Amino acid sequence: MPSLQSTLDDEGVADELAAGQRAISIAEFFEKNKHMLGFDSGARGLVTAVKEAVDNALDATEEAGHLPDIYIEIEEVGDYYRLVVEDNGPGITSEELPKVFGKLLYGSRFHKREQARGQQGIGISAAVLYSQLTSGKPAKITSRTQGGEAKYFELIIDTDSNEPEVSVDETTTWDRPHGTRIELEMEANMRARSQLRDYVKHTAVVNPHARIELREPNGEFKAERATDQLPAETEEIRPHPHGVELGTLLKMLDGTDSYSISGFLQGEFTRVGKTTAANVGEAFTDRHYGREMAWRTPTDTNALEEAVAEAVVNKGKEPTDEFARRVADAIVEHDRLAHHELATLVERAAGATTDEMGTTFGDTVQEKAVAAAWEIVREDRTADLYGLADEATSTRKDSGVIESFAERLAAKFEGGRDRLRRETLEEYVKRAAEMTVEREEVSFGETARENVTEALWDTARPVPDDPPNVTAVAADRDTASALLDAMRETDIIAPPTDCLSPITADLVRSGLEKEFDADFYASATRDAGVHGGDPFIVEAGIAYGGDLPAEGGVELLRFANRVPLVYQRGACATTDVLKGIGWRNYGLDQPGGSGMPNGPAVIMIHVASTNVPFTSESKDAIANVPAIEDEIELAVREAARELKSYLKKRRSMQQRQEKQDVLGTILPEMADKLADVTEREELQIDDSLARIMNNVLVERHVDDHRVKLVVENHSGTNESPELTEIVSAEPTSVSDGARIVEMDGEWFIKWSPEVGSDSETVLEYELADESEFDLDVAGIASEKLTVNA
Repeated sequence: MPSLQSTLDDEGVADELAAGQRAISIAEFFEKNKHMLGFDSGARGLVTAVKEAVDNALDATEEAGHLPDIYIEIEEVGDYYRLVVEDNGPGITSEELPKVFGKLLYGSRFHKREQARGQQGIGISAAVLYSQLTSGKPAKITSRTQGGEAKYFELIIDTDSNEPEVSVDETTTWDRPHGTRIELEMEANMRARSQLRDYVKHTAVVNPHARIELREPNGEFKAERATDQLPAETEEIRPHPHGVELGTLLKMLDGTDSYSISGFLQGEFTRVGKTTAANVGEAFTDRHYGREMAWRTPTDTNALEEAVAEAVVNKGKEPTDEFARRVADAIVEHDRLAHHELATLVERAAGATTDEMGTTFGDTVQEKAVAAAWEIVREDRTADLYGLADEATSTRKDSGVIESFAERLAAKFEGGRDRLRRETLEEYVKRAAEMTVEREEVSFGETARENVTEALWDTARPVPDDPPNVTAVAADRDTASALLDAMRETDIIAPPTDCLSPITADLVRSGLEKEFDADFYASATRDAGVHGGDPFIVEAGIAYGGDLPAEGGVELLRFANRVPLVYQRGACATTDVLKGIGWRNYGLDQPGGSGMPNGPAVIMIHVASTNVPFTSESKDAIANVPAIEDEIELAVREAARELKSYLKKRRSMQQRQEKQDVLGTILPEMADKLADVTEREELQIDDSLARIMNNVLVERHVDDHRVKLVVENHSGTNESPELTEIVSAEPTSVSDGARIVEMDGEWFIKWSPEVGSDSETVLEYELADESEFDLDVAGIASEKLTVNA
């Protein structure tokens, strides 16, 4: 059978193909590709729906200044599961609510450079879409703004148009004064119960200001608030010059109202003031126009005067000679001159001569004088280049090789103003070096070439030309690329962090302490970095020991903008970074020396950004962006160093305790034997044990009604123990520095002396009546303390 192509001519085939083309809506696309949004199974779909609803709730409540109070309920209803999520946020107006829940890619945050959990305007509407696709039922939404009536909607998404279809729109009653409630029925299952609970628990870790309650068919989970402190408010910022890409820059250039590059930079970017804009402008003109070579000036003025005088005609001998003398004198006062600098000197000399002698030296005369003087200035450029190359290259280079190189390089500058871009200069040096290597059969390597290029570029002068205006830059891709390179090269202060709301190191620690029972906690918050014009901050936390499982790998908690990342751990930059760290150096077991470490530990990583680079629309993993990976590693290592110190100290204390236990067993036996042999009273071993172990020894001595506490420091450093003596009678004549508190018939005497190494302190008080004593010593590890009281 003949094919379609064989039965139609070329035009017919094109028409046939064109007839089959049609646009599709984003909703229709995701209807067939729901796995891209995290709805690829019933188990995961339920977790993703909870995640999207809770993320929206947290954002809404925080923006309104409310401490989040979020309720999640999952109930099995026939063949489906019903999901309900309520919050105490500000509510949503009746006009906006259908679009928020019933239109994909609709939201307020996509164009803002400001940290938010939601960014794309897909999440909650994708959950609505998944619900209607699997159950055929509409989303049921109740919302109430402060002081308004509660509104109830039922809606679905028209996937052909990506628009909401509202079937119910009515006023209702609701006990919350403000907030939003969404109810979805969907095809789902509870096989991912552990991931669901992990999501809620981990959300509580990084949102310690939130109260979250989860009710599901097999139990409940509640996370109470650990703080009443809301996250810092964020402010929208402009992009940072170091992260903008060429296409974005072209779009910004095309859309700006600024005429000049300086005005554009100051008006469109953050951290760019007048000085920074000028620095970028200088780097830009270097790339756009290049620089002018500045040649060493001659010391003999005669040749300069003669050349300038010969270039001047019809001005009279005396004025001409005076003009030529002024030009020559001005030139030799400078060590080096570029063409535009020479032109300025000639212009000044012409003006001074005109003022003094009345003869005008116009533009044409000045141009001829500049050309004549320029030839004299640059005629010894071979020797000049020899000196620069000789100084820039290794002392092992033969002078003949340098001379040959300089001659060939000088030949590249055959005339004109000697203005060139850096890449042209690099090519000149490269060709001269290659010819020298070929002809002289010597070495002239990359390092030598780079050094010579750098030396010549440093002596060249920036040109005085004004940079092209915004319109000209926007119209030429290469010119815009030169501006982009100049922006990236210029040192610019890191972007402000007002647009970000990191958890902070203290609250990272508080969150871990609230949800994990461990012996040790550490946290770190890095300074802001930049990626793609967007600032970001990385935070890390570690919990170790306690009730954490001792077997198997550590538990990794991944977060982006305070949102737990539940799935795709293996595809996440955080996991890759952790695997690349040598954890044995920090005290954790790491089989094979690479990969995830083992041990009773939880490692938490949080990336806060105005635009987190996720690997997909489902927002389950952070992309491998080098700048972000570097900051993740630095943050984790900062917290891990604290863990290393803790484990090292703990091992030291364990060894010390073992040694002390052995001595505590041996010394009494030795004391008994000595007492038997010498027939003397048995020795007190506490003092000896303290000296051997370099401990702090605390002893109580009672003489009649006088009580002494003797603190002997046998360690190598100063110690500041906190001693609390509890007595059942009122003390008098108490040593200076004590605080006395009476409570329920007991007196607490508290001292905090500083005891120097190999010294002692005596603390005294008197009692009128007999009393019971109880001493508590804090501030010193028990392994370094011996108490005989």
